[in-house]
Amino acid sequence: MYAAFVIVAVLVYRQIAEGEFSSVLTLSAIFQCLAFSLIAFQVFFADASGISAKSLQLDALALACRLSSTTWLDGYLPNDKTGDYLYQCFDILSLLMVLWLLQRVLNMQRRQGANEEELAAAPFAVGSLVLAFVLHGNLDDRPLFDALWMCGLFISTVAVLPQLWTMTHTGKSVPALTSHFVAVMAFSRVLSGTYMWHAHSEISCEPWIGTFNHAGYAILAAHALHLMLLADFAYFYVKNLAVSGLSSPLQLNDVFEV
Repeated sequence: MYAAFVIVAVLVYRQIAEGEFSSVLTLSAIFQCLAFSLIAFQVFFADASGISAKSLQLDALALACRLSSTTWLDGYLPNDKTGDYLYQCFDILSLLMVLWLLQRVLNMQRRQGANEEELAAAPFAVGSLVLAFVLHGNLDDRPLFDALWMCGLFISTVAVLPQLWTMTHTGKSVPALTSHFVAVMAFSRVLSGTYMWHAHSEISCEPWIGTFNHAGYAILAAHALHLMLLADFAYFYVKNLAVSGLSSPLQLNDVFEV
Protein backbone atom coordinates (compact mmCIF):
# COMPACT_ATOMS: atom_id res chain seq x y z
CA MET A 1 0.00 0.00 0.00
CA TYR A 2 2.86 2.36 0.80
CA ALA A 3 4.51 1.53 -2.51
CA ALA A 4 1.29 2.05 -4.48
CA PHE A 5 0.64 5.50 -3.02
CA VAL A 6 4.25 6.61 -3.40
CA ILE A 7 4.15 5.61 -7.07
CA VAL A 8 0.89 7.53 -7.51
CA ALA A 9 2.39 10.57 -5.79
CA VAL A 10 5.49 10.52 -8.02
CA LEU A 11 3.40 10.15 -11.18
CA VAL A 12 1.09 12.99 -10.15
CA TYR A 13 4.02 15.27 -9.33
CA ARG A 14 6.03 14.55 -12.47
CA GLN A 15 3.45 13.75 -15.15
CA ILE A 16 0.35 15.76 -14.22
CA ALA A 17 1.69 18.68 -12.16
CA GLU A 18 4.93 18.79 -14.19
CA GLY A 19 6.93 19.53 -11.07
CA GLU A 20 4.94 22.61 -10.02
CA PHE A 21 5.51 23.44 -6.36
CA SER A 22 1.79 24.00 -5.68
CA SER A 23 1.22 20.27 -6.29
CA VAL A 24 2.65 19.68 -2.81
CA LEU A 25 -0.93 20.38 -1.63
CA THR A 26 -2.16 17.52 -3.82
CA LEU A 27 0.60 15.26 -2.53
CA SER A 28 -0.60 16.11 0.99
CA ALA A 29 -4.11 14.98 0.01
CA ILE A 30 -2.68 11.77 -1.48
CA PHE A 31 -0.87 10.84 1.73
CA GLN A 32 -3.93 11.78 3.77
CA CYS A 33 -5.82 9.28 1.62
CA LEU A 34 -3.08 6.72 2.32
CA ALA A 35 -3.51 7.28 6.07
CA PHE A 36 -7.23 6.51 5.92
CA SER A 37 -6.55 3.54 3.64
CA LEU A 38 -4.28 2.04 6.30
CA ILE A 39 -6.95 1.98 8.99
CA ALA A 40 -9.56 0.91 6.43
CA PHE A 41 -7.30 -2.07 5.71
CA GLN A 42 -7.09 -2.79 9.44
CA VAL A 43 -10.87 -2.60 9.91
CA PHE A 44 -11.62 -4.72 6.84
CA PHE A 45 -9.18 -7.52 7.62
CA ALA A 46 -8.98 -7.35 11.41
CA ASP A 47 -11.15 -5.18 13.68
CA ALA A 48 -11.88 -1.58 14.61
CA SER A 49 -10.35 -1.66 18.08
CA GLY A 50 -8.14 1.27 19.00
CA ILE A 51 -9.74 3.62 16.45
CA SER A 52 -11.39 6.75 17.82
CA ALA A 53 -14.89 7.49 16.51
CA LYS A 54 -14.53 11.07 17.76
CA SER A 55 -11.41 11.59 15.65
CA LEU A 56 -13.20 10.18 12.63
CA GLN A 57 -16.13 12.52 13.21
CA LEU A 58 -13.76 15.48 13.29
CA ASP A 59 -11.90 14.27 10.22
CA ALA A 60 -15.17 13.92 8.30
CA LEU A 61 -16.25 17.42 9.32
CA ALA A 62 -12.84 18.87 8.37
CA LEU A 63 -12.97 17.27 4.91
CA ALA A 64 -16.56 18.42 4.35
CA CYS A 65 -15.64 21.99 5.30
CA ARG A 66 -12.68 22.00 2.94
CA LEU A 67 -14.65 20.47 0.07
CA SER A 68 -17.41 23.07 0.52
CA SER A 69 -14.84 25.55 -0.82
CA THR A 70 -12.54 23.57 -3.10
CA THR A 71 -15.23 21.83 -5.19
CA TRP A 72 -16.44 25.07 -6.77
CA LEU A 73 -14.17 27.95 -5.70
CA ASP A 74 -10.54 28.48 -6.73
CA GLY A 75 -9.12 30.40 -3.79
CA TYR A 76 -7.43 27.54 -1.93
CA LEU A 77 -6.63 25.18 -4.79
CA PRO A 78 -3.19 24.26 -6.16
CA ASN A 79 -2.27 26.46 -9.12
CA ASP A 80 -1.19 23.52 -11.29
CA LYS A 81 -3.32 21.06 -13.25
CA THR A 82 -3.99 18.88 -10.19
CA GLY A 83 -6.18 21.68 -8.81
CA ASP A 84 -8.67 21.16 -11.64
CA TYR A 85 -9.94 17.82 -10.39
CA LEU A 86 -7.35 15.55 -8.78
CA TYR A 87 -6.92 17.40 -5.49
CA GLN A 88 -10.66 17.31 -4.84
CA CYS A 89 -10.94 13.67 -5.89
CA PHE A 90 -8.49 12.53 -3.22
CA ASP A 91 -10.36 14.56 -0.58
CA ILE A 92 -13.67 13.04 -1.68
CA LEU A 93 -12.18 9.54 -1.56
CA SER A 94 -10.83 10.27 1.94
CA LEU A 95 -14.25 11.50 3.07
CA LEU A 96 -15.98 8.37 1.77
CA MET A 97 -13.49 6.16 3.61
CA VAL A 98 -13.90 8.15 6.82
CA LEU A 99 -17.69 7.80 6.70
CA TRP A 100 -17.38 4.05 6.13
CA LEU A 101 -14.86 3.73 8.97
CA LEU A 102 -17.06 5.77 11.28
CA GLN A 103 -20.02 3.50 10.60
CA ARG A 104 -17.94 0.39 11.34
CA VAL A 105 -16.43 1.82 14.54
CA LEU A 106 -19.80 3.01 15.88
CA ASN A 107 -21.36 -0.39 15.13
CA MET A 108 -18.54 -2.10 17.03
CA GLN A 109 -19.03 0.20 20.01
CA ARG A 110 -22.77 -0.46 20.04
CA ARG A 111 -22.23 -4.23 19.95
CA GLN A 112 -19.79 -4.02 22.84
CA GLY A 113 -22.14 -1.74 24.78
CA ALA A 114 -19.31 0.54 25.87
CA ASN A 115 -17.55 3.68 24.76
CA GLU A 116 -14.05 4.15 26.09
CA GLU A 117 -13.68 7.64 24.68
CA GLU A 118 -13.87 10.58 27.05
CA LEU A 119 -12.96 13.49 24.78
CA ALA A 120 -16.01 15.00 23.05
CA ALA A 121 -15.79 16.17 19.45
CA ALA A 122 -18.30 19.05 19.69
CA PRO A 123 -16.13 21.53 21.69
CA PHE A 124 -13.27 21.12 19.20
CA ALA A 125 -15.62 21.69 16.25
CA VAL A 126 -17.34 24.72 17.79
CA GLY A 127 -14.05 26.29 18.88
CA SER A 128 -12.60 25.78 15.40
CA LEU A 129 -15.65 27.36 13.78
CA VAL A 130 -15.50 30.43 16.02
CA LEU A 131 -11.78 30.91 15.38
CA ALA A 132 -12.30 30.42 11.65
CA PHE A 133 -14.87 33.21 11.44
CA VAL A 134 -12.44 35.50 13.25
CA LEU A 135 -9.24 34.56 11.41
CA HIS A 136 -10.31 33.51 7.90
CA GLY A 137 -8.69 34.86 4.75
CA ASN A 138 -10.48 36.15 1.66
CA LEU A 139 -9.05 34.17 -1.25
CA ASP A 140 -12.52 32.89 -2.15
CA ASP A 141 -13.97 36.39 -1.72
CA ARG A 142 -16.95 34.74 -0.01
CA PRO A 143 -16.70 35.11 3.79
CA LEU A 144 -18.78 32.03 4.61
CA PHE A 145 -16.72 29.68 2.46
CA ASP A 146 -13.44 31.31 3.42
CA ALA A 147 -14.40 30.64 7.04
CA LEU A 148 -15.44 27.05 6.29
CA TRP A 149 -12.10 26.33 4.62
CA MET A 150 -10.27 27.75 7.65
CA CYS A 151 -12.57 25.78 9.96
CA GLY A 152 -11.63 22.59 8.12
CA LEU A 153 -7.96 23.36 8.68
CA PHE A 154 -8.43 24.02 12.40
CA ILE A 155 -10.55 20.91 12.92
CA SER A 156 -8.01 18.71 11.12
CA THR A 157 -5.36 20.10 13.48
CA VAL A 158 -7.15 18.94 16.65
CA ALA A 159 -8.78 15.81 15.19
CA VAL A 160 -5.79 13.76 16.34
CA LEU A 161 -6.44 14.48 20.04
CA PRO A 162 -9.26 11.94 20.59
CA GLN A 163 -7.16 9.33 18.75
CA LEU A 164 -4.17 10.00 20.98
CA TRP A 165 -6.43 9.82 24.04
CA THR A 166 -7.82 6.47 22.91
CA MET A 167 -4.35 5.05 22.24
CA THR A 168 -2.99 6.10 25.63
CA HIS A 169 -5.95 5.38 27.95
CA THR A 170 -7.30 2.00 26.86
CA GLY A 171 -4.47 0.06 28.49
CA LYS A 172 -3.92 -1.87 25.26
CA SER A 173 -1.13 -1.87 22.69
CA VAL A 174 -1.83 0.16 19.57
CA PRO A 175 -2.22 -1.92 16.38
CA ALA A 176 0.57 -1.24 13.92
CA LEU A 177 -1.74 0.13 11.22
CA THR A 178 -3.34 2.59 13.66
CA SER A 179 0.05 4.00 14.62
CA HIS A 180 0.99 4.19 10.92
CA PHE A 181 -2.25 6.11 10.30
CA VAL A 182 -1.30 8.80 12.81
CA ALA A 183 2.25 9.01 11.45
CA VAL A 184 1.19 9.28 7.80
CA MET A 185 -1.37 11.96 8.70
CA ALA A 186 1.47 13.89 10.34
CA PHE A 187 3.53 13.54 7.15
CA SER A 188 0.58 14.85 5.16
CA ARG A 189 0.52 17.91 7.42
CA VAL A 190 4.26 18.38 6.93
CA LEU A 191 3.69 18.54 3.17
CA SER A 192 0.82 21.03 3.35
CA GLY A 193 2.71 23.03 5.98
CA THR A 194 5.74 23.22 3.68
CA TYR A 195 3.60 24.75 0.96
CA MET A 196 1.92 27.16 3.37
CA TRP A 197 5.29 28.26 4.73
CA HIS A 198 6.16 29.58 1.28
CA ALA A 199 2.66 30.80 0.34
CA HIS A 200 1.22 32.18 3.59
CA SER A 201 2.07 35.79 2.67
CA GLU A 202 -0.14 35.43 -0.44
CA ILE A 203 -3.19 34.44 1.64
CA SER A 204 -4.83 37.83 1.92
CA CYS A 205 -7.33 38.90 4.57
CA GLU A 206 -8.98 41.98 6.05
CA PRO A 207 -6.47 42.83 8.82
CA TRP A 208 -7.78 43.39 12.33
CA ILE A 209 -4.61 45.12 13.50
CA GLY A 210 -2.78 47.43 11.10
CA THR A 211 -1.47 45.40 8.17
CA PHE A 212 -0.91 42.18 10.14
CA ASN A 213 -1.84 39.17 7.97
CA HIS A 214 -3.56 37.13 10.67
CA ALA A 215 -4.93 34.53 8.20
CA GLY A 216 -1.52 33.49 6.90
CA TYR A 217 -0.01 33.19 10.36
CA ALA A 218 -3.08 31.34 11.68
CA ILE A 219 -2.58 28.72 8.96
CA LEU A 220 1.09 28.30 9.90
CA ALA A 221 0.20 28.10 13.59
CA ALA A 222 -2.37 25.36 12.91
CA HIS A 223 0.20 23.22 11.13
CA ALA A 224 2.79 23.82 13.85
CA LEU A 225 0.30 22.91 16.58
CA HIS A 226 -0.57 19.62 14.89
CA LEU A 227 3.08 18.61 14.80
CA MET A 228 3.62 19.73 18.41
CA LEU A 229 0.72 17.56 19.56
CA LEU A 230 2.42 14.58 17.93
CA ALA A 231 5.96 15.26 19.16
CA ASP A 232 5.97 12.61 21.92
CA PHE A 233 4.12 10.12 19.72
CA ALA A 234 6.71 10.61 16.96
CA TYR A 235 9.56 9.72 19.33
CA PHE A 236 8.00 6.44 20.47
CA TYR A 237 6.76 5.62 16.96
CA VAL A 238 10.22 5.96 15.41
CA LYS A 239 11.81 4.08 18.32
CA ASN A 240 9.31 1.23 17.89
CA LEU A 241 10.03 1.07 14.14
CA ALA A 242 13.77 0.91 14.75
CA VAL A 243 13.52 -1.78 17.42
CA SER A 244 10.58 -3.93 16.33
CA GLY A 245 9.83 -3.16 12.69
CA LEU A 246 6.81 -1.99 10.70
CA SER A 247 4.38 -4.69 11.79
CA SER A 248 4.91 -4.37 15.54
CA PRO A 249 2.13 -2.96 17.80
CA LEU A 250 2.99 0.22 19.69
CA GLN A 251 2.72 0.41 23.49
CA LEU A 252 1.97 3.94 24.66
CA ASN A 253 -0.11 3.76 27.81
CA ASP A 254 2.83 3.33 30.18
CA VAL A 255 5.10 5.96 28.67
CA PHE A 256 2.98 8.64 27.01
CA GLU A 257 0.29 10.67 28.68
CA VAL A 258 -1.94 13.18 26.88
